[in-house]
Amino acid sequence: MSEILPASAMRADVEIDVAIIGAGAAGLVAALRAAETGAEVLVLERDAKPTGSTSMSSGFVPAPATRFQRAIGIADDTPELFAADIAAKNHGTGDAALAATVSKAIGPALEWLADSHGLEWLVLDDFLYPGHSRHRMHAVPERTGAALLQRLAAAADAADIMVATGAHVTGLFADDKKIVGCRIARADGGEEHLACKALVLACNGYGGNPDLVKQHIPEMANAVYHGHAGNRGDAVLWGEQLGAELRHLSGYQGHGSLAFPQQILITWAVMMEGGIQVNASGERFSNEHGGYSEQAVNVLAQPGGFAWNVYDRRIHDFALNFPDYREAFEAGAIRTAPDARALASAISVHPDKLEAALSAVGEMQCGATADPFGRDFTTKAALVAPFYAVKVTGALFHTQGGLVVDETARVLDLDAFPFPNLFATGGAACGVSGPDVSGYLSGNGLLTAIALGYLAGAAAGTSR
Repeated sequence: MSEILPASAMRADVEIDVAIIGAGAAGLVAALRAAETGAEVLVLERDAKPTGSTSMSSGFVPAPATRFQRAIGIADDTPELFAADIAAKNHGTGDAALAATVSKAIGPALEWLADSHGLEWLVLDDFLYPGHSRHRMHAVPERTGAALLQRLAAAADAADIMVATGAHVTGLFADDKKIVGCRIARADGGEEHLACKALVLACNGYGGNPDLVKQHIPEMANAVYHGHAGNRGDAVLWGEQLGAELRHLSGYQGHGSLAFPQQILITWAVMMEGGIQVNASGERFSNEHGGYSEQAVNVLAQPGGFAWNVYDRRIHDFALNFPDYREAFEAGAIRTAPDARALASAISVHPDKLEAALSAVGEMQCGATADPFGRDFTTKAALVAPFYAVKVTGALFHTQGGLVVDETARVLDLDAFPFPNLFATGGAACGVSGPDVSGYLSGNGLLTAIALGYLAGAAAGTSR
């Protein structure tokens, strides 16, 4: 149970300078940064082995004005341009000050991870994700979230940072608004109390709490949750009890392309390179370039709550560059057929409707007609046989609302006054997507995980 307990109830015989709850990207970045201040740091992870939302993500981190961009000729990106892209995607409903803060911090954070901790970054410049005006998506060479987490964990180990696994924090001890320690439940049933001088909440959001999802995101109450089950909303629940400000709890990242029933992410590059989505009848139903987050809602609204991604061999070959897609292909999720009617038979949709949809797309791709859904098809090559398809559903990936923080990632109370030693990062903090699913810009999750972790670690390490 996520409780706030009186300081008088704590019986700790160990004190740490900085305690961090959660060993995902947010928590490990905060730990690395705090340790550099000379603070003694302990990361508390409920699982036997850190996995979490980071390992389930694509691992792509948007960052402007980095030397990694400049090395491949991208010299005109700026934090201000990135912040403008964030604001355009959320239609001005997000926290502009926070967007400016993380847009400025994320580039230096990635370069620091490279220089101080040996992380390698490459910039994905083969296509633009929806809403980004520059190629600014960074990834480790393996191009997976699991590899990103492994590299951060290795960096923490090399820095002699203590990570306690199987340590489920069930309560916080507080003296008014100052956090003095944590109550920890161990897998063997034991209980420990840990005193701390500063606390960083890096325990993500509430996607794994069905009651909170139903309350704040009712349209996703019955959707597949493709996130970590441990994301139970502890930070939100603690914040409510402490009197912290919570904002945009209705905001979240969805995804309209989760292979069904395999539950493997199909890269949205399939759509950005020219693919389309059709429903169970074989008809298109939306602008696939609007954004993969809001597309989750569009897909779930179709008969049966699913759709088919339809594309050609060129796109299939391109998608094989992505590990998740290769996994889906090896799992048998991808169908192929020599022509449209054969594909319709293979995926059990109406052959005339699928053939008509592909024919209409061909006319739009050559500029003969305009898309009634508003998509510009003229920038990519026409789809040609043989065709490929994969059955997908819409899913909830992670929540975007949470604790409001200042420019140092310190949690604010209802009067916008900072708590003396409480910080939040990643999904525990209110992000930059605003209150709606459509406000999510690709990479916003890891953006705030790493940028706010970078800021929180520095501030927590020096606040003791």
